[in-house]
Amino acid sequence: MSKILKVGITGGIGSGKSTVARIFESLGYAVYNADDRAKWLMVNDSQLVSAVKEVFGEEAYFEDGSLNRQLIGGIVFKQPDMLARLNFAVHPRTTADFLNWANAVEEKGYEKSFLLKEAAILYESGTYKASDAVISVYAAKTTRIARVIKRDKVSQGEVLDRMNRQWPDAEKIRRSDFVIYNDGRHSLALQVRQAIKLLADHF
Repeated sequence: MSKILKVGITGGIGSGKSTVARIFESLGYAVYNADDRAKWLMVNDSQLVSAVKEVFGEEAYFEDGSLNRQLIGGIVFKQPDMLARLNFAVHPRTTADFLNWANAVEEKGYEKSFLLKEAAILYESGTYKASDAVISVYAAKTTRIARVIKRDKVSQGEVLDRMNRQWPDAEKIRRSDFVIYNDGRHSLALQVRQAIKLLADHF
């Protein structure tokens, strides 16, 4: 049996990477959502819970065990060093979880040639190194800002702050094996199929 490739899919906030990931899923490809799993692990992985408490204190969690997102968000937003410490704790656990997930998918008789890991900060976190190839989703900055303001009910300033913590689009595109343009002028479904063909031909 040939190796099942691990393909990263990333893009700046508001680029539409989740929409693209859902298209892959509709075609039968398994997709791991790193951001959602990280949130789950921060509550359910005892090793990670301990690490978060070590960084932020016991008040990082409510009495019912749920995460005090407002407290943590308020800290890391103002203190980049604390964000770095949080990421240092979270990313290794998420990477291990992804690899366990990928192994489980393969053991179930997965018949596709690759599976995907969707992650907003795939490059920034360094976890792209576990990928055989990377797909970036691109949309213009003004489009992304408008999407996030509408989706998250936040101000333009808040969106820009989030964007500034991510790598520039140009750098992500330069490093990626395939780029999907989510600009309303190019068919996402067609580009997904082109990416699938590229992966089949070159990897």
